[in-house]
Amino acid sequence: MKVPMHRMDRRRFLFDSAAAAALPSLGAIAETLSQPGTPAVTALPSNAVPATLKLHPGRAGARVPGNFIGLSYETNELVDPSFFSPRNTGLVEQFRSLSPRGVLRLGGNTSDAGYWKPTPSTRPPAASTRKVLIGEPSSNLSFAITPEAIQNLHGFLQATGWTCIYGINLGSNTPGRAADEATYVAQVLGLTQQQGKLEYFQLGNEPDMFGRHLRDPKTWSPDLYMDQWLAEVDAIRSVLPAARFGLPDTGGSPGWYAAVVNRLLSVSDPPQVAALTHHYYVDGPPSNPKMNIDFMLTPNPRVAELAKDIAAAAARLSSARDVRVPYRMTEGNTCYGGGKPGVSDVYAAALWAADYLLDLACRGYAGANLHGGTGKYVGNSLGGHLPGDDLLPPGAATLHPHPFYTPIARIGDQYVAEPVAYGMLFAGHFAGTTAFPVDFNPGSVNATAYAATLPTGQHLVAIINKDRTRALAIDLPFYRQGPTLTAPSLGSSHVQLQTSTTTQRLSTVPPFTAVLLYASRSDRARLASRPAAKSAG
Repeated sequence: MKVPMHRMDRRRFLFDSAAAAALPSLGAIAETLSQPGTPAVTALPSNAVPATLKLHPGRAGARVPGNFIGLSYETNELVDPSFFSPRNTGLVEQFRSLSPRGVLRLGGNTSDAGYWKPTPSTRPPAASTRKVLIGEPSSNLSFAITPEAIQNLHGFLQATGWTCIYGINLGSNTPGRAADEATYVAQVLGLTQQQGKLEYFQLGNEPDMFGRHLRDPKTWSPDLYMDQWLAEVDAIRSVLPAARFGLPDTGGSPGWYAAVVNRLLSVSDPPQVAALTHHYYVDGPPSNPKMNIDFMLTPNPRVAELAKDIAAAAARLSSARDVRVPYRMTEGNTCYGGGKPGVSDVYAAALWAADYLLDLACRGYAGANLHGGTGKYVGNSLGGHLPGDDLLPPGAATLHPHPFYTPIARIGDQYVAEPVAYGMLFAGHFAGTTAFPVDFNPGSVNATAYAATLPTGQHLVAIINKDRTRALAIDLPFYRQGPTLTAPSLGSSHVQLQTSTTTQRLSTVPPFTAVLLYASRSDRARLASRPAAKSAG
């Protein structure tokens, strides 16, 4: 994708080595915020709405894994072995800047279209009689995954410090081919339980939607899915007994969780289930007028519903097997179908990502993978076209990333962190913490708050004000301002994640602003000496 270089001057998203080095570590931030000084409170703006926030650090909640932050890419990206490669230094640096310990998920619609090609003479499988991909025009995309791509993927993971969830074709594959591919991938990447890079295999993408394109809608069901899933799993386990698997990776059909767990509990020799998984997009497609900034930033009850259902299924499976089964959101973003210009690629998407990821973290999710990649391969997953392009005036495509929602875009020969990545960076400060509950009342302001305890014992609070016009008046007397997410407007393409250099006490969170607050060590000691009923954090 060729883009004029002036595009790089217009946007401020490139994380080069100098910018990455300028971002302080959590330890450095904590040290800065612990410096003694008399808190100063600035005058409140006239439109500030008073908020109340009560912290409950004595009631430990979910532990947020250090590798909570993740990205999701189409398996089709492996067609170019130079993409996920240690020699692709620009992409390596972006991954490392986003998280030192992330999880890359390879899957998407195209994972059910690829085939394993272990030798140059390996012939592709027979063409499917049904269309492989959802989208118009319909597509029977078929592409090869080669040993070179897997070897380079291993080098990429080594260079970034990330691990991988690897998607294998279930929609148009055979158990034998799946076993051959899994064996090679595990041999090259190594299993994480053996200090390798492969977290687990995911067989099939959004099987709850197979009835739309890959299976007969009259007969397709969770039970039939499990028949085919278990056949492929058994073939892989016959040659790779230590393999672990995630399932069902649905598009968000709650009824599937119970059915899947029922089948797993009926299997006498069950496979190792590494996670229960699902996807989540706010709404779509791009042509849907409802899918705008205000709708995206409005709390969506479906997030809580999905969390409740998958947590219950994971708890039931964990209890029956006497082993903890985590749950993960493995593919999601703002607007399905590649994102929507002016919604998915602007600052509002950064606030959405920060809020959504922290919400999942505090609900006990093991991690979340936001979907992205290059325009060509996400377009392939949709039948060869990004629907968001239809909304752009002539010549405007070069002003937007492709796909529109991608956290990391390829602009010319460089890789650029897009707005969603800034929200991920903000939420990433909670990685490795232990969340605890809060009672937060922002009044009429569209705002959320989250809190956690760092490994050092220090308390961390995130306040995300998503309101267009109203500031939030907040008073945490023993907390100091840390990294703050800002932009000129919700629709701006200029995003900043700045670190406060003062010890001034925060009294106001401006409109469309997210802020992290840290309790100083000295203030923690003062808090410890106060009666518990009056404790602020």
